[in-house]
Amino acid sequence: MDLDSVGTQYAGYARDYAGFARAAVRRSPAVIELPSSQLAVHARAFPVGAPGPTALAEHVATGGTGRLWADRAVHPRALAVDCAGHVLLRGDPAALSPDALAPLAGRYIEAPDRFLPVLGASFGPVVPWERMVYVRQEAPVADPRPPRGVTVRRLNPADAPELAALDPDSAWIHASWGGPVGLAASGYGWGAFHKGRLAAVACSYFVGSAYEDIAAVTAPDQRRRQLALACVAGLCADVAARGRGASWSCSRHNRPSRLLAWNAGFRLVREYTHYATAAHSPRLRAA
Repeated sequence: MDLDSVGTQYAGYARDYAGFARAAVRRSPAVIELPSSQLAVHARAFPVGAPGPTALAEHVATGGTGRLWADRAVHPRALAVDCAGHVLLRGDPAALSPDALAPLAGRYIEAPDRFLPVLGASFGPVVPWERMVYVRQEAPVADPRPPRGVTVRRLNPADAPELAALDPDSAWIHASWGGPVGLAASGYGWGAFHKGRLAAVACSYFVGSAYEDIAAVTAPDQRRRQLALACVAGLCADVAARGRGASWSCSRHNRPSRLLAWNAGFRLVREYTHYATAAHSPRLRAA
């Protein structure tokens, strides 16, 4: 589905907002936070074992950084798992009031189309992002040998300061582990070091039971040296040793990420759309 067709579809949902708001008195006023340990109880809401962003729920359930939201504490009808700015939203949108999702402002939300009216009612227009999911199916197209003077290895707890020193635009790489200390100690990250400085990082961003969804960044002045590719190769060997598959998720328009995935042996398996929400609910700003 292209952006124009998604926008047309969204406009159709927007016509339902008035009726949605009139019925709000029957819905929960706002989602509440539940202990993430309760994810096991609600496992049916978030199917396991699929490649890509659905591993987010498993990642949070097994100790990764994240939060679980619901319309009510007992027998919830709508559930959302939130980690590193990404959200999986499932259940019945009829259980939610127009501003029920305010705690999920400034996120990328992956949800069935039936949630579009409540997303629009909560945040105003949301921006659709077309995404692609790859699975590693082949060996890298070339042997990713690091340049002279570069060491590629698994990260360890002593590497936390180097992760913390990354360019601010790259700080998202450790968000799913709660920050530099969490990623460094996780055993799920690889780094390329040049003169003691961390030049590239690859990590299992979301760890699921069958797949680990991988992400990578390279320092701006170290690009085009195949450092991220070398880190991904080392990480993928670890993933295989753990008995899991490696997946890769990125925007359709992120050509460098797609090229890196292809060169590392990943091949496209499906596409989906998630929605960027405003940093603040317009309903709350107007209150």
